[in-house]
Amino acid sequence: MRWINTRPSRSAQLALTLLPFVLLALAYAFGSAARLAENANDKLLPSLAGFADAINRLSFVADQRTGEYLLWSDTGASLIRLLSGLGISTAVALLIGMLIGMLPYLRALLAPFITVISMVPPLALLPILFIVMGLGETSKIALIVIGVAPTMIRDLALKALELPREQIVKAETLGGSSWQIALRIVLPQILPRLITCLRLQLGPAWLFLIAAEAISSDSGLGYRIFLVRRYLSMDIIFPYVIWITLLAVVMNTLLDRLRIAVFPWSDLEKQA
Repeated sequence: MRWINTRPSRSAQLALTLLPFVLLALAYAFGSAARLAENANDKLLPSLAGFADAINRLSFVADQRTGEYLLWSDTGASLIRLLSGLGISTAVALLIGMLIGMLPYLRALLAPFITVISMVPPLALLPILFIVMGLGETSKIALIVIGVAPTMIRDLALKALELPREQIVKAETLGGSSWQIALRIVLPQILPRLITCLRLQLGPAWLFLIAAEAISSDSGLGYRIFLVRRYLSMDIIFPYVIWITLLAVVMNTLLDRLRIAVFPWSDLEKQA
């Protein structure tokens, strides 16, 4: 028997999936209990009861200064910025990626430029964006677009280049124009990759968003985390980090379900 050929049953797979999370929770619980036993006022590892109290306060108790429920108002502000940036990135990547992949002249013109742009550290551009675009929403969304779009463009262009040349030749033989080839042959085959590419960029997009909110913002999940850090409020920071992670996981899952629902054949290719 070779380990490479053995597969866990469904129950074993579920147990293995949950095991790292359970071990992490247990390790935190024991560490927190040990620190609180030495110092009841320790803020580094709050108790689970402290987490529950902070979550309840942030989610269901209106802030005395603003009258808002902080967790939900911060989540709404961050999601608007994130989805705006990802939406613009997706549209730009789809258009430019297809053009680079299909048209040799545009590939020669834009491919090297996009490659260079994708190598620029986006966070290094953040001060420039704040100076040029101001401290409002535009600079935050622009940072996400600059950080995400070039990588997506390169990925989609490579996917378009990988399409069998025979498909293009057959379409041309049947009298298909460049526009028809783009819409009927190239577009349907790179859309599943577009969704997958978007999933892969969720992590970087959240990183750029939180960095921008931490430096200049008056709302948002990143803003709240960096606001309370000066008070060592780990009972707020940890739940916010977990909440951001949960949002990213949900978005990743929904995008994957969308890909399977709209393009079921792409899942069969993946399994093959």
